[in-house]
Amino acid sequence: MKLVLITAIAEFEQDVKKMLKEAKVKSYSYRDVKGFRDASEENVESNWFGTEMNETDSVVFYAFLLQQNLERLFEEVNQFNKREKTMSKVHLAVFSVEQYN
Repeated sequence: MKLVLITAIAEFEQDVKKMLKEAKVKSYSYRDVKGFRDASEENVESNWFGTEMNETDSVVFYAFLLQQNLERLFEEVNQFNKREKTMSKVHLAVFSVEQYN
C-alpha cells in the first residue's frame, strides 16, 4: 500500500480527477490550497510573474493506492505533463505505508 500526494494548480483539478479515475483510484481526498513560490533569487527578466513572491490557487490530493494503480497513475501524470504547454505541472509524490487498518 502506498500513500500518494498530488499537487497541481486549481485549473488542473478536473484533469487530476480524470487521471485518478483512469488509474482506477476509487476514493481519495482533496483540498483547495494556496501554492507559494519565492522567486526573489531569479532575475526579473526570467520571472514571468513579475514579482518576487507568488501565491497560486492550487489543489492537493491524497489517496491510498495499490502498486498496480500507482504505475498507471504515474503514466497518466507523465503523459499529461508532456502534453501541457504551461510552466506549471502536476506533481506526484509517493510515500510507503508501513501499517494500515
